[in-house]
Amino acid sequence: MAKLWAGRFSKTTDETVNDFNSSIPFDNRLYAQDIRGSLAHSDMLARQGIITREDRDAIHQGLTEILAAMDAGEIGFDPAQYEDIHMCVEQLLTEKIGDAGKRLHTGRSRNDQVALDMRMYVREEAGHIHDQVLHLIDVITDVAQNNTETIMPGYTHLQRAQPVTFAYILLAYVSMLKRDARRLENTLEVLDECPLGSGALAGTTYPLDRHFTAETLGFSRPCDNAMDGVSDRDYCLEFLSDLSILMMHLSRLSEEVISWCSWEFKFIELDDAFSTGSSIMPQKKNPDICELVRGKTGRVYGDLMTLLTVMKGLPLAYDKDMQEDKECVFDAIDTVSMCLKVLPDMLSTMTVLTENMAAAGRRGFINATDCADYLTKKGMPFRDAYKLTGGLVARCIREGRTLEQLSLEELQEESPLFDEGFYAAVDLLNAVKRRNTWGGPSPEQTQEQIALAREFVKNHRKQD
Repeated sequence: MAKLWAGRFSKTTDETVNDFNSSIPFDNRLYAQDIRGSLAHSDMLARQGIITREDRDAIHQGLTEILAAMDAGEIGFDPAQYEDIHMCVEQLLTEKIGDAGKRLHTGRSRNDQVALDMRMYVREEAGHIHDQVLHLIDVITDVAQNNTETIMPGYTHLQRAQPVTFAYILLAYVSMLKRDARRLENTLEVLDECPLGSGALAGTTYPLDRHFTAETLGFSRPCDNAMDGVSDRDYCLEFLSDLSILMMHLSRLSEEVISWCSWEFKFIELDDAFSTGSSIMPQKKNPDICELVRGKTGRVYGDLMTLLTVMKGLPLAYDKDMQEDKECVFDAIDTVSMCLKVLPDMLSTMTVLTENMAAAGRRGFINATDCADYLTKKGMPFRDAYKLTGGLVARCIREGRTLEQLSLEELQEESPLFDEGFYAAVDLLNAVKRRNTWGGPSPEQTQEQIALAREFVKNHRKQD
């Protein structure tokens, strides 16, 4: 079948070149955006008197029927028949309505078509992922609400450090996800320009109303420069950067869960529905979901690096290299969406083993700083209190005891400042409750963080 652009050529395209050049095996997912753009474009052409109202009506009828057929899966996307989704739609339309279909492309290039389709697609998918992030925030916040006094060790260098709560650690991930949501919102703002009407690179001699098509398609404005309009993929790069940072956060959370559900920690247990077993070891219960999220993070990073590398040396305006934007964007979207689909249910169904968390806290001397603070508040210089407490910890390690198990007499051998109040000072729950500064782990502060998370979701969720 002859290409719609074949007038300049005396030979048909080599079959191998045709396969290499074709993008319809992957850009067919843009069919709905392509048709919506064509509906807006033909509407504008009729309003401007560039095509007749009758041609506009025929175009709209034909495009509506094609959209319904594609939605129903009735149209195949054969690379031997169609080069890309734009040519596919136009060819099907012309076959259906005749010459009116050939007038649809007036004042338009495939360059501004694909720029529009990708921009609309990323806008929709970024909005969808944004909603998924808000849902994950909701789920994690619910788990945190039930664990504001669930004592566990906080870690630095993967060494037990200070007493915190499970809620507090989860809310740290909520803070990360809130930033992810705001980054996606920024991308949606950045891409809120319509390239339709840019033509190949220099606009057109037809009296297009670009503001009308921008408004019709839900954009705030048309892009300011037609050459930039067809060659800009910054919004794709920003979107892939957003997704890479998001996946980094999901990977860090997954690594925590992998550790927490190991026998070495045993702080949580995943539901059987969100775990897998071993083909040879019957006792195994593996956190494969988290491991896959951790692994797929590298894949999304690769998608970002692919497009950065594609774009780094391109001259203005459009170059065929830019066809390579689609597969990496589509892959990142699919990967991130799947991770965000499975993680909330896994987290909401896990069992929190509170006693194991508390026991780990008791064994890790995570109240040593509280011992030093206790002595400091009684007048001992902090560095002296620090050194004395370190000596007590060393003694406890040698004797297999904890700070709480030292008698008052033993403590007073080290300093007369010790009294009965020491035991309340180093109690783990008390230690957490006293960490009541803004952003701290006390139940009061975590409730405040939970309230902020709820308010964030409420304010950032799209209003119907």
